Amino acid sequence: MLTPPVASVDELLARLADHRYLADPSLGTVLFLALTLGKPVLLEGEAGVGKTEVAKVLAAALGRRLIRLQCYEGLDVSSALYEWDFARQMLEIRLAEAGGVAAGAIDRNALASSLYSERFLLRRPLLDALTPDPAGPPILLIDELDRTDEPFEAFLLEILSDFQVSIPELGTVRAPAPPIVLLTSNRTREIHDALKRRCLYHWIDYPSAARELAILAARAPEVPAQLAQQIVRFVHALRAADLFKLPGVAETLDWGHAMVALGRVELDPATVDATLGVLLKYQDDLAKITGPTVKALVDGARTAPPV
Repeated sequence: MLTPPVASVDELLARLADHRYLADPSLGTVLFLALTLGKPVLLEGEAGVGKTEVAKVLAAALGRRLIRLQCYEGLDVSSALYEWDFARQMLEIRLAEAGGVAAGAIDRNALASSLYSERFLLRRPLLDALTPDPAGPPILLIDELDRTDEPFEAFLLEILSDFQVSIPELGTVRAPAPPIVLLTSNRTREIHDALKRRCLYHWIDYPSAARELAILAARAPEVPAQLAQQIVRFVHALRAADLFKLPGVAETLDWGHAMVALGRVELDPATVDATLGVLLKYQDDLAKITGPTVKALVDGARTAPPV
């Protein structure tokens, strides 16, 4: 077990709240256990519910460096771990040739060895996360892991098990203290069981209306209280509709900012209809929420009991 940088779950929740992230107790518990046990955390949930934000806020709350590996289809080891700076290596060769390597003035073996030294190593996020940091182990965010393929997942197993990698030219690089690893997934495909077994797991769901109202107040305090109530009630009504992609918390915050930018103090059908693209990202969903449907949702948001 490790000595965590916070003494309790409540202290961790308070630090996150100080940075305007209102985590529920179950998420706070999982994060505290990750800090105590030194285990990675796999966060799953729909897009826009705040998975990536957890890592950003945790890094700020603990005063640690955030290292982010954004996953995508075709991501390979060289892009995630390290590469050799080929351009600088070629320049070094040219300079050495100009200085007399070709004439035997400089040892070729020494030149070859120097070309594969730390000086020419480009550290990508995974290797960077194994590097000692005076502030303490960094937060390593492996974002949207479900976008990669299974071979890359298999490669991650060594990193997450031993927090070390082998570089043929330099040897084994081992983290003196393991980074705090958070992986996120939007569940576009299932993550392999072997990887899940190495992680603590937490599903981040859409928040309750009361929690979402508190999030809106913390993240967008300029939104008037009455308008904030109506926004949350409207969004929750949308989430009950048969839509292809439900709006997340990120969209709620964006919509609050949009309403303030337009000078609105309460919802009205015309403004809602004009700004639905902030909440809904698919034409089929926009087509379902128009005209009379918008008016009914606005009326409900304006007359429903307070959250």
